[in-house]
Amino acid sequence: MPLKIATWNINSVRLRMPLVQRFLEEHQPDVLCLQETKCPDDQFPSAAFRKLGYRHIQLNGQKGYHGVATVSRLPLELVEKRSFCNMEDCRHISTSVNVAGRNVVIHNFYVPAGGDEPDPEINPKFRHKLDFLREMHLVVPSQAADSSTILVGDLNIAPLETDVWSHKALLNIVSHTPVEIEGLKSVQARGGWVDLMRQHIPPSEKLFTWWSYRARDWDASDKGRRLDHIWSSPDLAPALERVEVLRDARGWDRPSDHVPVIAQFG
Repeated sequence: MPLKIATWNINSVRLRMPLVQRFLEEHQPDVLCLQETKCPDDQFPSAAFRKLGYRHIQLNGQKGYHGVATVSRLPLELVEKRSFCNMEDCRHISTSVNVAGRNVVIHNFYVPAGGDEPDPEINPKFRHKLDFLREMHLVVPSQAADSSTILVGDLNIAPLETDVWSHKALLNIVSHTPVEIEGLKSVQARGGWVDLMRQHIPPSEKLFTWWSYRARDWDASDKGRRLDHIWSSPDLAPALERVEVLRDARGWDRPSDHVPVIAQFG
Protein backbone atom coordinates (compact mmCIF):
# COMPACT_ATOMS: atom_id res chain seq x y z
CA MET A 1 0.00 0.00 0.00
CA PRO A 2 2.08 2.95 -1.22
CA LEU A 3 1.46 5.90 1.08
CA LYS A 4 3.72 8.56 2.59
CA ILE A 5 2.15 10.53 5.43
CA ALA A 6 3.62 13.29 7.59
CA THR A 7 2.56 15.06 10.77
CA TRP A 8 3.83 18.43 11.99
CA ASN A 9 2.84 20.89 14.69
CA ILE A 10 3.63 23.98 12.65
CA ASN A 11 2.88 26.62 15.33
CA SER A 12 1.17 29.06 12.93
CA VAL A 13 0.84 27.93 9.32
CA ARG A 14 0.76 31.43 7.86
CA LEU A 15 3.90 32.50 9.67
CA ARG A 16 5.79 29.35 8.67
CA MET A 17 4.44 28.73 5.18
CA PRO A 18 7.96 29.08 3.69
CA LEU A 19 9.08 26.19 5.89
CA VAL A 20 6.07 24.11 4.90
CA GLN A 21 6.85 24.78 1.25
CA ARG A 22 10.45 23.69 1.73
CA PHE A 23 9.34 20.53 3.48
CA LEU A 24 6.80 19.60 0.82
CA GLU A 25 9.22 20.22 -2.02
CA GLU A 26 12.02 18.24 -0.41
CA HIS A 27 10.05 15.30 1.03
CA GLN A 28 6.82 15.18 -1.00
CA PRO A 29 4.49 13.28 1.32
CA ASP A 30 1.17 12.21 -0.12
CA VAL A 31 -0.64 13.55 2.95
CA LEU A 32 0.46 16.20 5.47
CA CYS A 33 -1.35 16.64 8.79
CA LEU A 34 -0.72 19.96 10.53
CA GLN A 35 -1.51 21.02 14.07
CA GLU A 36 -1.62 24.43 15.74
CA THR A 37 -2.43 26.12 12.46
CA LYS A 38 -3.73 29.14 14.43
CA CYS A 39 -6.03 30.58 11.77
CA PRO A 40 -9.69 30.38 10.83
CA ASP A 41 -10.52 28.31 7.77
CA ASP A 42 -11.11 31.30 5.50
CA GLN A 43 -7.57 32.56 6.19
CA PHE A 44 -5.77 29.27 5.65
CA PRO A 45 -3.18 29.61 2.81
CA SER A 46 -5.01 27.12 0.59
CA ALA A 47 -3.81 28.71 -2.66
CA ALA A 48 -0.18 28.17 -1.68
CA PHE A 49 -0.82 24.49 -0.98
CA ARG A 50 -2.67 23.98 -4.24
CA LYS A 51 0.20 25.58 -6.12
CA LEU A 52 2.49 22.99 -4.54
CA GLY A 53 0.26 20.17 -5.75
CA TYR A 54 -1.74 19.67 -2.55
CA ARG A 55 -5.14 20.42 -4.01
CA HIS A 56 -7.21 18.48 -1.53
CA ILE A 57 -7.61 20.33 1.79
CA GLN A 58 -9.73 19.74 4.86
CA LEU A 59 -9.69 22.24 7.73
CA ASN A 60 -10.80 22.69 11.31
CA GLY A 61 -9.34 26.01 12.39
CA GLN A 62 -9.97 28.94 14.68
CA LYS A 63 -8.52 32.40 15.15
CA GLY A 64 -5.22 32.55 16.99
CA TYR A 65 -5.33 29.18 18.72
CA HIS A 66 -5.20 25.43 18.10
CA GLY A 67 -6.45 24.31 14.68
CA VAL A 68 -5.74 21.24 12.56
CA ALA A 69 -5.48 20.80 8.81
CA THR A 70 -4.99 17.83 6.50
CA VAL A 71 -3.72 18.46 2.97
CA SER A 72 -3.21 15.84 0.31
CA ARG A 73 -2.08 15.15 -3.23
CA LEU A 74 -4.67 12.35 -3.27
CA PRO A 75 -8.43 12.94 -3.25
CA LEU A 76 -9.38 13.58 0.36
CA GLU A 77 -12.81 13.16 1.91
CA LEU A 78 -13.95 14.71 5.18
CA VAL A 79 -15.13 12.13 7.70
CA GLU A 80 -15.66 14.11 10.90
CA LYS A 81 -14.67 17.13 12.99
CA ARG A 82 -15.08 15.87 16.53
CA SER A 83 -15.51 18.22 19.51
CA PHE A 84 -14.11 17.14 22.87
CA CYS A 85 -15.01 18.05 26.46
CA ASN A 86 -17.99 20.17 25.32
CA MET A 87 -15.58 22.83 24.09
CA GLU A 88 -15.28 24.56 20.75
CA ASP A 89 -11.52 24.01 20.48
CA CYS A 90 -10.50 22.88 17.01
CA ARG A 91 -8.34 19.90 17.92
CA HIS A 92 -9.43 17.06 15.64
CA ILE A 93 -10.28 16.25 12.06
CA SER A 94 -10.65 12.88 10.39
CA THR A 95 -10.40 12.37 6.65
CA SER A 96 -10.05 9.46 4.27
CA VAL A 97 -8.03 8.66 1.18
CA ASN A 98 -8.20 5.72 -1.19
CA VAL A 99 -4.88 3.93 -1.61
CA ALA A 100 -4.65 0.98 -3.98
CA GLY A 101 -8.35 0.28 -3.54
CA ARG A 102 -8.22 0.51 0.24
CA ASN A 103 -9.95 3.23 2.28
CA VAL A 104 -7.54 4.78 4.78
CA VAL A 105 -9.08 6.88 7.54
CA ILE A 106 -6.70 9.49 8.99
CA HIS A 107 -7.29 11.06 12.41
CA ASN A 108 -5.36 14.30 12.95
CA PHE A 109 -5.14 15.35 16.62
CA TYR A 110 -3.86 18.24 18.71
CA VAL A 111 -4.17 17.17 22.36
CA PRO A 112 -4.21 19.97 24.97
CA ALA A 113 -0.80 20.76 26.43
CA GLY A 114 -2.10 20.83 29.99
CA GLY A 115 -0.44 23.89 31.50
CA ASP A 116 2.41 23.78 33.98
CA GLU A 117 1.02 22.24 37.16
CA PRO A 118 0.25 18.48 36.96
CA ASP A 119 -2.64 18.62 39.40
CA PRO A 120 -6.18 18.54 38.01
CA GLU A 121 -7.59 19.88 41.26
CA ILE A 122 -5.81 23.23 40.94
CA ASN A 123 -5.06 23.39 37.21
CA PRO A 124 -8.11 23.40 34.88
CA LYS A 125 -5.84 22.98 31.84
CA PHE A 126 -4.48 19.72 33.20
CA ARG A 127 -7.99 18.53 34.03
CA HIS A 128 -8.99 19.34 30.46
CA LYS A 129 -6.09 17.28 29.13
CA LEU A 130 -7.02 14.24 31.21
CA ASP A 131 -10.69 14.56 30.22
CA PHE A 132 -9.68 14.87 26.59
CA LEU A 133 -7.69 11.64 26.81
CA ARG A 134 -10.70 9.85 28.28
CA GLU A 135 -12.85 10.95 25.36
CA MET A 136 -10.17 9.79 22.91
CA HIS A 137 -11.18 6.23 23.87
CA LEU A 138 -14.10 6.76 21.50
CA VAL A 139 -11.70 7.02 18.56
CA VAL A 140 -10.90 3.50 17.40
CA PRO A 141 -9.83 2.01 14.07
CA SER A 142 -12.46 1.39 11.44
CA GLN A 143 -13.88 -2.13 11.53
CA ALA A 144 -14.76 -2.21 7.82
CA ALA A 145 -13.11 -5.04 5.92
CA ASP A 146 -11.74 -2.76 3.21
CA SER A 147 -10.58 0.01 5.56
CA SER A 148 -7.47 0.85 7.60
CA THR A 149 -6.88 3.68 10.08
CA ILE A 150 -4.01 6.00 10.96
CA LEU A 151 -3.90 8.36 13.95
CA VAL A 152 -1.33 11.15 13.95
CA GLY A 153 -0.63 14.43 15.66
CA ASP A 154 0.79 16.35 18.55
CA LEU A 155 -0.46 14.24 21.43
CA ASN A 156 1.55 16.31 23.91
CA ILE A 157 2.69 13.25 25.87
CA ALA A 158 6.08 11.53 25.82
CA PRO A 159 5.20 8.04 27.11
CA LEU A 160 8.53 6.19 27.27
CA GLU A 161 11.57 6.93 29.41
CA THR A 162 13.53 7.23 26.15
CA ASP A 163 10.98 9.75 24.81
CA VAL A 164 12.43 12.43 27.10
CA TRP A 165 15.93 13.69 27.71
CA SER A 166 15.73 12.74 31.40
CA HIS A 167 13.04 10.48 32.85
CA LYS A 168 14.03 11.41 36.39
CA ALA A 169 14.00 15.17 35.77
CA LEU A 170 10.67 15.15 33.92
CA LEU A 171 8.71 12.63 35.97
CA ASN A 172 6.67 15.42 37.58
CA ILE A 173 6.64 17.69 34.52
CA VAL A 174 3.50 17.93 32.39
CA SER A 175 3.82 15.69 29.28
CA HIS A 176 5.67 12.89 31.12
CA THR A 177 3.73 12.37 34.34
CA PRO A 178 2.47 8.87 35.19
CA VAL A 179 -1.20 9.86 34.97
CA GLU A 180 -0.77 11.24 31.44
CA ILE A 181 1.23 8.23 30.31
CA GLU A 182 -1.39 5.90 31.75
CA GLY A 183 -4.09 7.85 29.94
CA LEU A 184 -2.31 7.69 26.59
CA LYS A 185 -1.51 4.00 26.93
CA SER A 186 -5.15 3.35 27.75
CA VAL A 187 -6.23 5.09 24.53
CA GLN A 188 -3.70 3.03 22.60
CA ALA A 189 -4.79 -0.25 24.18
CA ARG A 190 -8.52 0.51 23.75
CA GLY A 191 -8.10 0.96 20.02
CA GLY A 192 -5.43 -1.66 19.51
CA TRP A 193 -3.27 1.07 18.00
CA VAL A 194 0.30 0.32 16.93
CA ASP A 195 2.98 2.93 17.75
CA LEU A 196 4.66 2.98 14.35
CA MET A 197 7.52 5.22 15.40
CA ARG A 198 8.60 2.71 18.01
CA GLN A 199 7.98 -0.19 15.65
CA HIS A 200 10.62 1.27 13.36
CA ILE A 201 12.94 2.89 15.94
CA PRO A 202 13.68 0.61 18.92
CA PRO A 203 12.33 1.79 22.30
CA SER A 204 15.87 1.59 23.66
CA GLU A 205 16.87 4.58 21.51
CA LYS A 206 16.25 8.20 22.50
CA LEU A 207 13.71 9.80 20.18
CA PHE A 208 12.53 13.43 20.27
CA THR A 209 10.24 15.55 18.08
CA TRP A 210 10.13 18.75 20.18
CA TRP A 211 12.75 21.07 21.64
CA SER A 212 11.82 24.12 23.73
CA TYR A 213 12.31 27.65 22.46
CA ARG A 214 13.77 28.45 25.89
CA ALA A 215 17.00 26.56 25.23
CA ARG A 216 19.88 28.82 24.22
CA ASP A 217 21.25 26.07 21.97
CA TRP A 218 18.58 23.42 21.45
CA ASP A 219 20.88 21.15 19.46
CA ALA A 220 23.76 21.14 21.92
CA SER A 221 21.61 20.75 25.03
CA ASP A 222 19.30 18.26 23.25
CA LYS A 223 16.66 18.41 25.98
CA GLY A 224 13.90 17.10 23.77
CA ARG A 225 10.68 15.13 24.09
CA ARG A 226 8.69 12.89 21.72
CA LEU A 227 5.34 14.65 21.71
CA ASP A 228 4.35 13.86 18.11
CA HIS A 229 3.09 10.41 17.18
CA ILE A 230 1.98 8.19 14.32
CA TRP A 231 -0.22 5.20 15.16
CA SER A 232 -2.06 2.77 12.92
CA SER A 233 -4.53 -0.07 13.02
CA PRO A 234 -2.72 -3.42 13.33
CA ASP A 235 -3.35 -4.39 9.71
CA LEU A 236 -1.18 -1.51 8.44
CA ALA A 237 1.82 -2.16 10.67
CA PRO A 238 3.40 -4.83 8.41
CA ALA A 239 3.30 -2.40 5.47
CA LEU A 240 5.44 0.20 7.28
CA GLU A 241 8.76 0.65 5.49
CA ARG A 242 10.34 3.49 7.43
CA VAL A 243 9.82 6.36 9.83
CA GLU A 244 11.80 9.58 9.64
CA VAL A 245 12.00 12.34 12.25
CA LEU A 246 13.26 15.46 10.48
CA ARG A 247 15.41 16.80 13.30
CA ASP A 248 17.18 19.29 11.01
CA ALA A 249 13.91 21.25 10.61
CA ARG A 250 14.27 22.49 14.19
CA GLY A 251 17.28 24.47 12.97
CA TRP A 252 15.54 26.10 10.00
CA ASP A 253 14.93 29.84 9.95
CA ARG A 254 12.13 30.87 12.37
CA PRO A 255 11.24 27.22 13.08
CA SER A 256 8.43 25.57 14.93
CA ASP A 257 9.50 23.98 18.19
CA HIS A 258 8.24 20.67 16.71
CA VAL A 259 9.66 18.86 13.69
CA PRO A 260 7.92 16.80 11.00
CA VAL A 261 7.56 13.04 11.36
CA ILE A 262 7.11 10.94 8.23
CA ALA A 263 5.84 7.37 7.86
CA GLN A 264 6.31 5.53 4.58
CA PHE A 265 4.16 2.52 3.70
CA GLY A 266 4.74 0.25 0.74
